[in-house]
Amino acid sequence: MLLFWHPVKCPASFQTQNQLRKLATSSMIKYKQFTDTMAASFYENPDLKRERQSCNFDKDEITNLIDGNVEKTKYRRELVEYILSDPSLKDPIPVEYLSHEEKYAAELKKACLLVQKMREPVPKEAKFETLRKRQENGKPLDIGVGPSSVILKEGNALGLHFVMFIPAIIGQGSTEQQNKWLPRALNLEIIGTYAQTELGHGTFLRGLETKATYDPDTKEFILETPSLSAYKWWPGGLGKTSNYAVVMAQLYTKGKCEGIHPFLVQLRDETTHEPLPGIFVGEIGPKLGLNSNDNGYLGFDRVRIPRDQLLMKHSQVLEDGTYVKPKSTKLGYATMVYVRVFIVQDMAQVLRKAVTIATRYSCVRHQSELKPGEPEPQILDYKAQQNKLFPALAASFAFHFAAEKVWNLYHLATENIGKGDLQMLPDLHGMSCAMKALSTSETAKFVETLRQSCGGHGYMVSSGFPRLYGIATASETYEGENTVLWLQVARYLIKTRMDGSGGQSVAYLIGSNLPDNKAVDLSLDGIINLFQRVAAGYVDLAMKELAEHGRQGMAPYDAWNHSAVQLIKAAQAHARYLVADCFVRSVKEDKLSGPVRSILNELCEFLLIYWLVERSGDFFMFAELKTEHLSQLQAKYMELLSIIRGYAVNVVDSFDIRDEALGSVLGCWDGNAYQRLFDEALKSPLNRNAVHRESFEKYLKPLMKSKL
Repeated sequence: MLLFWHPVKCPASFQTQNQLRKLATSSMIKYKQFTDTMAASFYENPDLKRERQSCNFDKDEITNLIDGNVEKTKYRRELVEYILSDPSLKDPIPVEYLSHEEKYAAELKKACLLVQKMREPVPKEAKFETLRKRQENGKPLDIGVGPSSVILKEGNALGLHFVMFIPAIIGQGSTEQQNKWLPRALNLEIIGTYAQTELGHGTFLRGLETKATYDPDTKEFILETPSLSAYKWWPGGLGKTSNYAVVMAQLYTKGKCEGIHPFLVQLRDETTHEPLPGIFVGEIGPKLGLNSNDNGYLGFDRVRIPRDQLLMKHSQVLEDGTYVKPKSTKLGYATMVYVRVFIVQDMAQVLRKAVTIATRYSCVRHQSELKPGEPEPQILDYKAQQNKLFPALAASFAFHFAAEKVWNLYHLATENIGKGDLQMLPDLHGMSCAMKALSTSETAKFVETLRQSCGGHGYMVSSGFPRLYGIATASETYEGENTVLWLQVARYLIKTRMDGSGGQSVAYLIGSNLPDNKAVDLSLDGIINLFQRVAAGYVDLAMKELAEHGRQGMAPYDAWNHSAVQLIKAAQAHARYLVADCFVRSVKEDKLSGPVRSILNELCEFLLIYWLVERSGDFFMFAELKTEHLSQLQAKYMELLSIIRGYAVNVVDSFDIRDEALGSVLGCWDGNAYQRLFDEALKSPLNRNAVHRESFEKYLKPLMKSKL
């Protein structure tokens, strides 16, 4: 089987190739048995082994950094092992070969079994000691961002129940409503989703059409879908899984619309799961990715619900129809802010997977002649390949640190909101929008570049890239389409610049905090200053453009529309500054060993230079960058490529992603990529027989015999 292990250093004999061909032709089952036996004798690709032997830092230190600490790493590893040790959670057939209906059923089965497994007592085995102690201390087994993706790679039909439905009840429900609904939701007696986006409106919440009109005579709300464009469209788990939903609708009482509010609505009978009268619900069909998740549509034909199913933590409708306003209209957006924070974490995880696949495969793959007459080198040795891989490697750390920062801000802001202090809300909203938009757009771009770096094999579903690309590109549009989010960030920036008031993330735009135009300094702190100057420069440019349109007689909304391109650039420059600053500060302030700090410092500098050079025009415009500065940065960039090349494999190893979670034949730990590619090909139903008899007899044979 050396033929499929390493094509250059381990060539198979002609006899071996013929043997394989005969085995493959005569019996796929025997062939599989043969290849399994042969593959078992291999342990580790020699190129990967050589890279790992030269590691000069503690991989576990980076692993613990990403997980949070040593104990969290131990918990995650045990949890993943616990999940993978259950044969009922394995796929008998790869999901790619299932029909749309079969894929949904198979993945839902695993999701349900996984939830049940998390609630069952952990067996008394030494390898699960941490999990068992956690249960004994009354803490649930939390699967978080990573472990569930080990077995649920195509989406989780129960995902929105945990990520949006339950948080919405906690964040928007009164104490009485939480006491009534949370125990049932936490015990999965009811399964919910979050129904906000409509066929005709998404990120523009004020434009949603679904109506909830209060009837004081019956003390009920009447839910209506007034048009086709008002149908709820896209909520995950809505199509077939959920029997409840938090529905965002326009609240009407006493003849007046009070804006968008959340309503807890039962959709299906709790026993039969049949839709209730007046409920029109179904699944919207296949998508670019995440096709085991039953995204759905939902319409209402004058459906009545009790008054107390308006979630009333922040605003109320009294029995007589009197409306009680919230302290702030932004309080209703807390659930979306939570999900955006979650998305930034998820993008860091997606990037870690994608760059692990591409880096390991680039180490294993040999191609062309770097030096005439010498053996084909690893493609990881080509500078052009390094230029594709290493920006994504660096960005995976940048978004990890950014996610941590915005997550901490979210928890602090939530704590303050509970005390009646809403001061941090605008900054939290601005940061979560900026981080979500930047992390998703950059991750989608990086994943596609990494896929291309693996050549034709990266196009295979079994490479793992199509799945990761589907996740990343979906994230660009759900929970706030990125262009709209950029404009929301821009509005916050303009307001801050004009009013001289804003939160910590925009402090550099206020008065004496404005970045100075001192001489260009190419240290890390100096480059951060350049990023600040570009962001502030774009904000000022957008303000000038808005003012000029105003002087020309444009209405403010027209001026905003005509300035949108510059406003978006300002928001994007602001987001890059935030992430860059967070990366620099995290490396400085975290407790790290010398070798790990050095690696992260180099990756940080590398990413900042990559972003700067990629947008050098902005820095020439606003930061007084000169040609000689750019030349110095490009030289440093090339130097860092060589440095990162030395430890890239070991850094992706430190991400500690098991092969089962990675889901890639190219990125497997042992580097046996060609063997695994071939094994996956043999799983295709088209390979069950040497001839696909039905299609040959019906179509191909008549065509070949038709004497055209």
